[in-house]
Amino acid sequence: MRSINPTTGETVFERPDDTLALALERARLARSALPGWWRRGLDGRTAVLAALADRLRAGASELATLATREMGKPIAQAEAEVEKCAWACEWYAEHAAALLADSPVVTDASRSYVRCAPLGVVLAVMPWNFPYWQAVRAAAPALAAGNAMLLKHASNVPGAAHALERLFTEAGAPPGVFSATFLPARDVGDLAASEAVAAVTLTGSGPAGASLGERAGRALKKIVLELGGSDPFVVLADADVDAAAEQAVLARVQNNGQSCIAAKRFIVEAPIADAFETRLIERTRALVVGDPLERATQVGPLARADLVDELASQVERSIAAGAKLACGGGRLARAGCFYAPTVLTQVRPGMAAFDEETFGPLAPVIRARDEEDAVALANRSPFGLGASVWTRDAARGERVALRIEAGAVFVNGIVKSDPRLPFGGVKHSGHGRELGAAGIREFVNLQAVWVRSG
Repeated sequence: MRSINPTTGETVFERPDDTLALALERARLARSALPGWWRRGLDGRTAVLAALADRLRAGASELATLATREMGKPIAQAEAEVEKCAWACEWYAEHAAALLADSPVVTDASRSYVRCAPLGVVLAVMPWNFPYWQAVRAAAPALAAGNAMLLKHASNVPGAAHALERLFTEAGAPPGVFSATFLPARDVGDLAASEAVAAVTLTGSGPAGASLGERAGRALKKIVLELGGSDPFVVLADADVDAAAEQAVLARVQNNGQSCIAAKRFIVEAPIADAFETRLIERTRALVVGDPLERATQVGPLARADLVDELASQVERSIAAGAKLACGGGRLARAGCFYAPTVLTQVRPGMAAFDEETFGPLAPVIRARDEEDAVALANRSPFGLGASVWTRDAARGERVALRIEAGAVFVNGIVKSDPRLPFGGVKHSGHGRELGAAGIREFVNLQAVWVRSG
């Protein structure tokens, strides 16, 4: 496992791959830690989460710098990611008792209720784009519920995986309750199928989710899949064009455009399309691209060279199919994995920029005839993760939002994950939910208890 700084090409962190035998031993250690972890009780488990929040904040500068060096996100965004992890830990520490409380049910018994019992060891297969947040948002609810977690992180962020394992230990998690395995992807299915693993959560690509889902299904394991997205950013004719265009740029280039919930298809009603495109292009051209460790930088490099190649291919294929290049559209003439922030206009279904998930600073603009056409275009995608609607009429925006096929829809706001709300998608964006009350109940046994007095 090796991380290569996408800005400089230097090696940041490396360590030998784990063998499958070693990964299985880690899973068995996690399972053996469960009885002691359950006996700590909810208060003892949430105390670890609260301590983890403190550790995250104390090490925020070092952690953020590591993330930026491993995968290239701007340093201010890396710092915000660490803070969001701390917030999630605190939120579950405060609310887990209410979320996991027994639910009384009136039956013919003297007493009956539903309790949330832990499942066991959860294997978490996580991506590189939010190297701390993706892991912590899965771990915080799972550990609060009494599970243990074995993290299999992306191969290009091993430093982040190592740091997380250390932080959980320092926060008081017993050995095995949260641990990392540096297992090659080819062996993950075998690990998931092992009897030591009770359930699986994966955030990643559709093919990866389908492959691991098949293995988990054959082994009758519960699995949560948070997969790709091609989120529509719907701008209705009555929207504030200046505000919508400003937010559109932020929604597209956050994390260098490498986010599953980034806005990826900008669907604009025809009467304001010219004005929106003009402002979007102006703001995109004004973005500061550079070293992500410099605080003025708004867009850094993509995480790997192959991601630059893929984005370039999607742009080139879209232009060949009739899209118009409005700005950007190529690799930057500098060292590192940089691609110029790009706007394509005259995009329509059938083009790569519309049909495929794009991971990078590419904003395709699609014109809609009217509101009905805008909704149809928004739903014309195999993905259904997030969506946003922009309008001066919030009631209208909400009516439109309810017709969009997505796990989350924001009216006059950028799509974001929030510990208080369920997060996940439909269609090819996966199934199951993380975060919120739904997230903490994904990896529990909802056990019915029926008692008749003697």
